Amino acid sequence: MIVKRSLSIRGHRTSISLEDAFWEELRRMAEVRGLSLAQLVAQIDATRGMDDNLSSSLRVAVLKDALARASSDTSAPPQA
Repeated sequence: MIVKRSLSIRGHRTSISLEDAFWEELRRMAEVRGLSLAQLVAQIDATRGMDDNLSSSLRVAVLKDALARASSDTSAPPQA
């Protein structure tokens, strides 16, 4: 299910529509980094291209984070 949330990013209100799974992962990413959700979204917003949609950029950031975690998990030696 897609959920629409409103956030303040660098002083302006914006609404973002994402699936629940992406909101959950964004919250987890923010917590791991010691940021608020709005701060994390602002960081991602600041790095996206002018023609890139914010919701899409957030999905890509979640995907990149998940791939990085999966890659680091598979490179670790097997547990005995």
